[in-house]
Amino acid sequence: MKQLKVLYGITGIALGLLVAFLVFGNTAANDTANSDATNKSNAEKVYVAPGELDDYYMMASGGHSGQLFVYGLPSMRLIRQVPVFSPDPATGYGFEEESKEMLGGYKWGDFHHPAISETEGDYDGRALFATDVGNNRAAYVDLETFETTDIKEIPNVSGPHCAAFVTPNSEYFFAPTRFSVPIGGEYADLDEYSDTYKGVMTALKPDFKNNQIDVAFQVMLPPWSYDLSDAGKNKSDGWGFLSTYNTEEATTTLEINASQNDRDYIVMFNWEEMAKEVEKGNYTEVNGVKMFDPEENSGSIYLVPAPKSPHGVDVTPDGDYFVANGKLSPTTSVFSVEKAKEAIKNEDFQGEAQGLPVLNYDSVIDKEIEVGLGPLHTQFDDKGNAYTGLFIDSQVVKWNLDSGKVIDKTEISYSSGHLAAVGGDTTNPGGEWLVSLNKISKDQYLSVGPSHPESMDLIDISGEKMELVANTPSQPEPHYAQIIDADKIETTEVAEKDTDRENAVWSTDDAHIEREGDELHVYGVALRSRFVFDAESDRPDVVEAKEGDTVYFHITNIDQDEDITHGFGINGYNENFEIQPGYTKTLKVEVDESGTFPIYCTNFCSALHQEMTGYLLVEPK
Repeated sequence: MKQLKVLYGITGIALGLLVAFLVFGNTAANDTANSDATNKSNAEKVYVAPGELDDYYMMASGGHSGQLFVYGLPSMRLIRQVPVFSPDPATGYGFEEESKEMLGGYKWGDFHHPAISETEGDYDGRALFATDVGNNRAAYVDLETFETTDIKEIPNVSGPHCAAFVTPNSEYFFAPTRFSVPIGGEYADLDEYSDTYKGVMTALKPDFKNNQIDVAFQVMLPPWSYDLSDAGKNKSDGWGFLSTYNTEEATTTLEINASQNDRDYIVMFNWEEMAKEVEKGNYTEVNGVKMFDPEENSGSIYLVPAPKSPHGVDVTPDGDYFVANGKLSPTTSVFSVEKAKEAIKNEDFQGEAQGLPVLNYDSVIDKEIEVGLGPLHTQFDDKGNAYTGLFIDSQVVKWNLDSGKVIDKTEISYSSGHLAAVGGDTTNPGGEWLVSLNKISKDQYLSVGPSHPESMDLIDISGEKMELVANTPSQPEPHYAQIIDADKIETTEVAEKDTDRENAVWSTDDAHIEREGDELHVYGVALRSRFVFDAESDRPDVVEAKEGDTVYFHITNIDQDEDITHGFGINGYNENFEIQPGYTKTLKVEVDESGTFPIYCTNFCSALHQEMTGYLLVEPK
């Protein structure tokens, strides 16, 4: 009997374990397996093995950091921070003389929208253009070196937010303004706003030979706020499109007063015609700039009614349509370029605003897509689909350009501000990746205190359904980005030895110091692993100055190996800069106190990096 009870007990336990296994064990295992498979699949999509390179560059604006952030896709690795509108102590941008002069004393910039140069409507990888909303500047970034080579202040404007957009062959990049001010920047009472204040769009001309930009002409616009823009392409080549809000012309409490009209406008303008008119002399010169007034030269600007406070306006890859996103409307509006041209030809106007003709909405609209709440910006793929980010719904919606049918929606974290697809602004978009640059993302990462990192979501758009596969923190503050095939960018990694370069010294034997009154010019070299300031001195790595001198350090990095960057820091003098292989940089130092100041290489350069030092000795008066 006792043996029978034991047998029953063992049998009962075995059955219990079997049931538990069947009910719980197998399901849990399947869940784990499925979860592992999903994670592995997503991980594989974005994994770039050590030694291998990403397929794409993503050039992302750094907002009020004033910097350009360069990411690799699909890994989403931050590759480089390129200083543009603000100083960078790591590289010495804004410390050494050339970049300090280029920055013009500004401590910060507000870089919103990068634009890569184009040829036949496609990114060509030569340059990137940027505008500074905070201090009214434009910049040229050379993509051969990923260096800012020119910055220009733009007169007569206030806040070039609605930029930069590039014409199909980089004839111009345009920079319309967010804020309206009196032309010339003079004082004017806000009661005179509608008559005296103006928006201004600047046409900047790239000089690819010298890596520079210049203001070609400006266009006077009504006193509204201009938000985003795009250039026409193919059938719409020669035209440009701007979104605008505050057509109410409110001067205070804009969150209420600038949201009264059910429709604002897309400004449709013929930039080729404007350029010809300016060439004929149809302009007024304002602060040294040719100012074109479309009210006095009709036929180049038309207004298209668009849903409440539109943010993005994006031209489809074939150039047949422009898509407006009314941020206070649940719809995205698709307008036909052909219908718009026909309405212009037939003078099919429903009225005018600020002296400009308003096209009949019903004559120009092609379709309205009910996408969801808070549509801001639209990108495209190579299969005839569009992708619109929804700020309020925190989603990206995929819809078909021909049918207008919504195909899919995916959640993002959170509040999509801008979207960037591979080639998304060109005639030749890709179809693999879409990045949502999010605005309010407060719980995605380990806490680093009150200042929360923003985020970017990487979405696989290669299939019928979108799939969110990765998420990465972004530096403040993500606005817009453009994604270009890595093969289109050809970099130079070591500067050629230029024996004619001003202030350069290419041999340790030629390093020397010259005194010109109270100026001391040090023509030195940096090489692995020492500085040579004066070849004939018993201590060639020492500079002796007198209190009150101005010392110019002209330092050439004569190493020609691509991985030998040298730094130059003066202990206690708040100065530092980098010198890349083959470069010559100049640092100006006012030595206004006597003392002993060590000099050292701040960028690790070799096993004897610690030994790469010298002294600045300042003798008292």
